[in-house]
Amino acid sequence: MLTSLLAAALMLQAAPTQTPALSQENRALLRCAAAFAVVSQRQAIGDPAAGQWPDLATRGREFFVRAMAQLMDQTGLDRDGIAWLAGFEAKALRDSGETDRLMPSCLLMLEASGV
Repeated sequence: MLTSLLAAALMLQAAPTQTPALSQENRALLRCAAAFAVVSQRQAIGDPAAGQWPDLATRGREFFVRAMAQLMDQTGLDRDGIAWLAGFEAKALRDSGETDRLMPSCLLMLEASGV
């Protein structure tokens, strides 16, 4: 499911017409949700480097879903808008190679979330 959401988000061509400014907290939430999606996808295809992180198939997906719902509530964006933001963030993380650097702090956020 997480991989399908990410794939659908990446297929969208245009940004939402009005993208709200995200608070620092919401930006961190979005980045970690995207990082979990990227790592989960890498784990699913057997990327050995992704094996250094805990399995994110269940907890990472749940964090992602809850994060997207929270962002929808707090920004007023619809599903398409949030999917675009998540896809854009995931692509940016993959392109920059920052995913593994973010993971330790994101795993702390995951633990604090209670998921």
